[in-house]
Amino acid sequence: MPERILVIEDEQALRETLSYNLEKEGYAVQAVGDGHVALEAARAKKPDLIVLDLMLPGLDGFEITRILRRESNIPILMLTARDEEIDRVLGLEMGADDYMTKPFSMREFMARVKATLRRVRLMREESGSLEDEPKKVLEFEDLVIDTTRHEVLLSEDVIPLKPREYDLLLFLARHKGQVMSRSLILERVWGWDFDGGTRTVDVHVRWLRSKLEEDASKPTRIVTVRGAGYRFDG
Repeated sequence: MPERILVIEDEQALRETLSYNLEKEGYAVQAVGDGHVALEAARAKKPDLIVLDLMLPGLDGFEITRILRRESNIPILMLTARDEEIDRVLGLEMGADDYMTKPFSMREFMARVKATLRRVRLMREESGSLEDEPKKVLEFEDLVIDTTRHEVLLSEDVIPLKPREYDLLLFLARHKGQVMSRSLILERVWGWDFDGGTRTVDVHVRWLRSKLEEDASKPTRIVTVRGAGYRFDG
């Protein structure tokens, strides 16, 4: 079946242009222009990707992202006419997977769509390759990763992780003891080498450490291998 994309954009001309180009590439597209309708469509259709405009009637893109992130990990590519850094940061912090500022080229838009969907496919394949030992819960002493509930517990307390932090931790944990290069982590977890480049990995590792390693006297769980990348030691 073709991958399903939900386009949420209130500008009719742009909505039709995006839909046309996505359908031309073989995707199954549903397009809506209202925030409330969009939220219901996302819940009902469970698309493989959501292309989400920031400024919408009804609910805005921030609010839709906030609500959806409590319910699912559907990838979100956020669009906005505003070029304020705070908007980009807030969108990504709330759980958007990528961010584009209008106007943008259709070539770049399609490249980002394909990269995001490729990342999702790689993550699914990664999960599928582990079906010989289908662990729904990964345990590392006092650290527990529940892949069914998308929860991480430390000493039985739930640790609030953003979607990308969770994806990064899960990827490293599933390859415990193996050194993962920054470029491989970017490919498997982000799927798109955007402006932050490998610095993006370093920043997210730092955030993870701050949440998972409260006791500075204990060895670090995520080890930096100089010149190579990172290794998860549990």
